[in-house]
Amino acid sequence: MSKSRETPQPVSVQKLIVAERWPEALKAMEQLPPPDAANEFCKLTSRQQRSLFKLMPAPLAAAILPYLIYYDQYVFLHLRPHDEMLEIVNSLEPDDRMRLFDELPEESWQKLTNELEASERAITERFGAYPENVAGRYATPEYIGLRPNLTAGEALAEIRANGRGKETLNLVYIVAPDGTLQDELKLSSLVMANPHQPVSEITDDVLVTVLDTDTLDDALAAFEKYDRVALPVVDANRKMLGILTFDDLMDISRVNATREIQKLGGMEALDAPYFSVRLGGMLKKRGGWLALLFLGEMLTATAMSHFEDEIAKAVVLALFVPLIISSGGNSGSQATSLLIRSLALREVSVRDWWKVCAREIFLGISLGAFLGAIGFVRIVTWEWLHITSYGPHYLLVAFTVWLSLVGVVGFGTIAGSMLPFILRRMGADPATSSAPLVATMVDVTGLVIYFTIAKLILRGTML
Repeated sequence: MSKSRETPQPVSVQKLIVAERWPEALKAMEQLPPPDAANEFCKLTSRQQRSLFKLMPAPLAAAILPYLIYYDQYVFLHLRPHDEMLEIVNSLEPDDRMRLFDELPEESWQKLTNELEASERAITERFGAYPENVAGRYATPEYIGLRPNLTAGEALAEIRANGRGKETLNLVYIVAPDGTLQDELKLSSLVMANPHQPVSEITDDVLVTVLDTDTLDDALAAFEKYDRVALPVVDANRKMLGILTFDDLMDISRVNATREIQKLGGMEALDAPYFSVRLGGMLKKRGGWLALLFLGEMLTATAMSHFEDEIAKAVVLALFVPLIISSGGNSGSQATSLLIRSLALREVSVRDWWKVCAREIFLGISLGAFLGAIGFVRIVTWEWLHITSYGPHYLLVAFTVWLSLVGVVGFGTIAGSMLPFILRRMGADPATSSAPLVATMVDVTGLVIYFTIAKLILRGTML
């Protein structure tokens, strides 16, 4: 009876290092699968990580490096002497190497590329010619390509001979002598086929490809649509360049999602772990947006001064300013967050803007009417219970608040939903239409709407 190989139980590398048993710690990490070794490495303090990485054999360093945060890969790699750094980079898979190079200054990765082994340099230069976030840049050539004239039995023999170290063996590709991709086969289809049947005659799923110029978002959409674990990357002439695997694409997608979430908070993306960003860098990335938002909020003071006479005559109006403008900002933030995510997931496209606008007009007015009704009841109830006196014209004040909320919430909802479309149409990242930016924009407009409605309703009474 065959016995399956069990995954080694994780060893507490941290305990070994605390006891200063460094050789044993390195040996323990070498015996673990790379993901588990990287997990143990991440449990260490920053000082322990730096010391341990300096001692690691190059193969071990290359094995765990792809499982670390990209910024940390850059930092740890530069702890090693140049020749050791080059050895580690040379040992990385091509797709892992390209993602690492994305984090390096162009001069650094160009220099490393020039010093790579000839075969690795050719692959890196070919993929490096593509811009970031394009499928061709992150394809890996580590796949099984079969000639069309092979039989199923010959194909299985070739897989046994050359399959070790490939990115995946679940799928193999039939590639013509000129490099043109002809078909894709599951390994299970080869195993079940007649050994003498030509691979070109084996039927399988429909061939789905990704163009080398497709964005990673396009590639991710194809993975989700066709439920594949890997997709071949081809050029405009259907020449096979490599494959994208779902796990690699998810790593890239997670980084991009992190950047977008940080932008939604009204700041520049950190592009590094929180504690890895120096205080000066953090101030720079957060201070710029805060200054922009602060300047925007200064327009609120300008709007308030424009209605100074109305506030002086009816001080009670000032009580509801925070209530009204914050409601508009909240509704706008809701709308912009929903639409940014929907655009990212391709649930809506730019050409759907008018459908979204129609829905958001209805939603904005409805939500404003709902919040206004709550505000109306609150004002009337507090007046009747003598908790707060809003004067003899409290009903008119209540109607003013109600109608103002309809206008402000309605405007905030429409503005928040349309801004991502406008930015996408301009070629900008919709995530930059952050919730704080929308809220600041709605604050100024909300004041104008509120006091304009107050002048119309309260004219001849309080104003």
